[in-house]
Amino acid sequence: MKITKTKLEGVMIVEPVVFCDKRGWFIESYSQAMFRAAGIEVDFVQDNHSYSKEKGTLRGLHYQLNPKAQVKLVRCTTGAIFDVAVDIRKGSPNYGNWIGIELSAENKKQLYIPKGFAHGFLTLTDDVEVHYKVDNQYALDYDRGIRWDDPALNINWPIHYEPIVSDKDQKAPLLKDADHNFVFGK
Repeated sequence: MKITKTKLEGVMIVEPVVFCDKRGWFIESYSQAMFRAAGIEVDFVQDNHSYSKEKGTLRGLHYQLNPKAQVKLVRCTTGAIFDVAVDIRKGSPNYGNWIGIELSAENKKQLYIPKGFAHGFLTLTDDVEVHYKVDNQYALDYDRGIRWDDPALNINWPIHYEPIVSDKDQKAPLLKDADHNFVFGK
């Protein structure tokens, strides 16, 4: 397993070793020992599975407030997505900066997103399945979001038409107006 740091402190790209033979392939998508060897101490408590029917479906940007904030390990098992993490930790030198990466069934890459980041993705193909682990249960009262098209974030979504977005995500506030309680270094 290869774990690579990104320009955003704490966000990492995880690339499992792929074992192939005439039958197909096998990967170890998560190894507590390998994560700990890379300095990542996390206890995942819930697996989530998302299905999006159409290319151009956009989900996010989501996060949960402290004390119910979540670490995520995201992978795409069918199709392809453009996965995004946005730093929303007040006082961070990267506050409002984002990273985007293509995750796909073909490349088998994963994105590790620590607490203090909003997360979202855009489907690049039809019939997309995304699996992600979290270290805290979903908590409706702590669930928050940021507008996917916030001009201050200037996310370069790889789309040239209006995406399919839920009413909830369409009504999310801009980052400057968002309710969040993350502080860099804490």
